[in-house]
Amino acid sequence: MKIQADALLFDNDGTLVSSLESVYRCWTRWAEEYGITAEEFARVELHGRPAAEIAADLLPADRVAEAVVRIEQLEVEDVEGGVHLLPGTRALLDSVPADRWAVVTSATRRLAEARLDEAGIRPKTLIAADDITRGKPDPEPFLLAARRLGVDPARCVVFEDAPAGLQAGRSAGMTTVALTTTHQADELHADVVVTDLSAVSALVTDGGVEISVGD
Repeated sequence: MKIQADALLFDNDGTLVSSLESVYRCWTRWAEEYGITAEEFARVELHGRPAAEIAADLLPADRVAEAVVRIEQLEVEDVEGGVHLLPGTRALLDSVPADRWAVVTSATRRLAEARLDEAGIRPKTLIAADDITRGKPDPEPFLLAARRLGVDPARCVVFEDAPAGLQAGRSAGMTTVALTTTHQADELHADVVVTDLSAVSALVTDGGVEISVGD
């Protein structure tokens, strides 16, 4: 399958890199510190959502701000050795000019930059939780990325592993490619579903970027 686009928008964790072990290790410690039971914690969707929203689901409003600071600190301290590139990431990013792609993450800028730096990824355009008022599944993060890159949202392709991110991409009017790195295929509503980015290649043309998607 071939997709014609002007820009590629990538989620970070679970799409470009994996830091899932670190994420769960840090959030489990955080939950214990804040007296949240395992049952309460298990009911909350963790992946692909801003920390502030997760904390707001679990704590009184007057404790959310301090709790977000705490989880960010735990995760930043756990970055070293806790992040690795997923298959296909390096080859795909290296094949696309820096002004044709962006990272759009639910993490804070400080945490996102720490994880990306650990993996050796330095995007020219990064949209983080600090940049938006409504996180995924709202389309705001992806629409902001398209605006920063100066492209029509309809000419953007979103690469995501989480249902919330895919919903955000669809709501932004973008083509969506789902990766089964953290969820089963039947949980992912997208235009195309692949195992990981090793199934994706890109060719820069006069008309933009031609994306080829395999199985």
